[in-house]
Amino acid sequence: MEFRGASAYDQEDFFRNYMKRRGRKDSPNNAIESPVVYELIGDFQNKRILDLGCGDASFGKDLLHQGASSYIGVEGSEQMVKAAMLNLDSSGGTVIHESMETYRFPSNEFDIITSRFAIHYVSDIHTLFQNVYKSLKENGKFVFSVQHPLITSSFISKQTGEKRENWVVDDYFLDGERKETWIGQIVVKYHRTIEQYFRKLTMSGFKLVDLREGTPMLEHFSNEEEFKRRQRIPIVLVFCCMKLAE
Repeated sequence: MEFRGASAYDQEDFFRNYMKRRGRKDSPNNAIESPVVYELIGDFQNKRILDLGCGDASFGKDLLHQGASSYIGVEGSEQMVKAAMLNLDSSGGTVIHESMETYRFPSNEFDIITSRFAIHYVSDIHTLFQNVYKSLKENGKFVFSVQHPLITSSFISKQTGEKRENWVVDDYFLDGERKETWIGQIVVKYHRTIEQYFRKLTMSGFKLVDLREGTPMLEHFSNEEEFKRRQRIPIVLVFCCMKLAE
């Protein structure tokens, strides 16, 4: 069976195993992606934040505790929404059970819009980027991460196991649907080149102000062996874009 969007997280075993992985200090989310996202967001004190594909909203909880004025998470998985509601309890944050494709984006509402490791599940990023642009205030910031296109181009190398030692890059310029065996299930993702992400963002009106490939930093890892393994190939691509005043 194949799972699209957030549907895989509503499978009990998948959800439980994912949360175990997500909590590891050396997980790519914690050791590589998170430091870059916080750096690119910059000052979020007293800012209104929208988080697309928010998962369990632990990110939103941290933002609110550190001074964000408001946080809305949008999440398509019922299981994740329940976890997010627990995390946001008494924090003033809100979670909405919608996919980022069906969410009704308000106009000129948010200072910062984020999305972390979720947009590679979306088939139509042009419409999504247009909606995000509309929903940002002038000089608002859009920061999002996706799996690096070198990874999403082909999942053949995963046949050797989760901790593979070599990677296959193939069909790189053929964008579109990919099927990955992940945590015992088949999940559908969408591969795009870096150039395609850039062009869709600029066509939507954004100015790209920074781009990162998640260069590993030793201080974020618990052991040097894992740090060296992560130096071999990029696994994350992070964009920082702005809606400039017209």
